[in-house]
Amino acid sequence: MAHQVDGPDEQHRRPAGVSDATVAALGKLSEALECVERARGHLYSMHQLIGHADLMLDDAVEQFRAAGHPRLAERIGTELRGRNVIAGRWTFQIVEDFDDGYHALFREVDQQARDELVGGRRHLYEAEMKERRRSPGRPGHEARPGDAG
Repeated sequence: MAHQVDGPDEQHRRPAGVSDATVAALGKLSEALECVERARGHLYSMHQLIGHADLMLDDAVEQFRAAGHPRLAERIGTELRGRNVIAGRWTFQIVEDFDDGYHALFREVDQQARDELVGGRRHLYEAEMKERRRSPGRPGHEARPGDAG
């Protein structure tokens, strides 16, 4: 049985000749993409929350009418319900524009940088940080799954 080296798997090892500066730059680009992914999640949350709020206006209109406030019910029903959140756009259009434009380009540039500089490897910065911070041989500090025991 071959002895397994204690450390990251091949996909999380820096290719020969790649500098610290390159790994750091790729790490910063990856961190920025992670921030964009979080923002994208918030954008989708806004999309769902605005849609839910708009549907709730149906009940509000009915309740104002039933409570004897037809003018307010009419205003909510005609001016607010179904209104664009940004000129000419509902939130689904904002999400689509974001996904097809900024988000798609960000992911493309991140992939290009990794492909050109490190053979497509991901999270090299973090993998190297893990190696610096873990305590080899200690439970819970294994380099990769299946290394325990």
